[in-house]
Amino acid sequence: MPLDPRLRRYLDVIAFAGGRLTTIEARRTGLEGLGRLAGAPVPVAAVEDLILDGPAGPMAARLYRPRDETGAVLLYFHGGGFVGGSLTAHDGIYRRLAAASGCALLAATYRLAPEHPFPAACEDAAASLSGLAARGRALGFDPARLAVGGDSAGANLAAGLCQAARDAGGPAIAVQLLLCPVLDAAGDGESYRLYGEGHGLDRATLALDIASYAAGADPADPRLSPLRAPSLAGLPPALIHTAEYDMVRDDGAAYAARLAQAGVPVRHTCHPGMIHHFYGMGGLVPDAAQALDGIGAELSAVLAGG
Repeated sequence: MPLDPRLRRYLDVIAFAGGRLTTIEARRTGLEGLGRLAGAPVPVAAVEDLILDGPAGPMAARLYRPRDETGAVLLYFHGGGFVGGSLTAHDGIYRRLAAASGCALLAATYRLAPEHPFPAACEDAAASLSGLAARGRALGFDPARLAVGGDSAGANLAAGLCQAARDAGGPAIAVQLLLCPVLDAAGDGESYRLYGEGHGLDRATLALDIASYAAGADPADPRLSPLRAPSLAGLPPALIHTAEYDMVRDDGAAYAARLAQAGVPVRHTCHPGMIHHFYGMGGLVPDAAQALDGIGAELSAVLAGG
């Protein structure tokens, strides 16, 4: 399918304005600006700021309740190349996903690179899961309906967290939701060559992000590259969503294939005509908002046993 014309115009504007962000400071500013593309905030019943205990100190989190009572909860990690992103920038995504799924959504934060290189974000993700598991019943959640998810770099953390929880024997995770996941620190598949320039996220930007985060770590470390884990057996069922014109599309497709080979239930959807971060562009492209609504409905069905 051709690239959505509204996204084509958006990419043309970016290119005209200078395109590539070559410093961490510029990258962070650009990531905050992406939040404006989500559109009008979707109403939810309640939003509550929480503090979770982290390995380096308190971690901010935000709980979205789509209605007064909900048993299911999604622990969600924002994207941003491991160097940026925030609760504020992703607010539109959190709200729409919570409303569409009917699940509460706990938006986690984590230490960012380069100030806090790998594996700081992984450690914070693990602490967020432990904190939610410990407080879940008090917050009204069913521990059997706890999902973990994220987008882009956040999906990397979510996938790695599922592997770590499997290896540690818990906490139990009912399903993993991965949106446009970055799963290989040295990714170089066909989609990287086809869409590594002029389609939003580009190779140079991702290379800057990975170098800032990895800080010389072995790219084969599964905590950095979940796609390279020796075994994917025993992982939670997975919902993986990729975009046709996304440079990291093949990361998600390859992970879905390996999960299926390992006997893990997996549903992989590649969204035609879309680019990286499409799920946060509902204010620009109504089809993207509808896609995120569909992702939420899919998550709801899986957590309900469908």
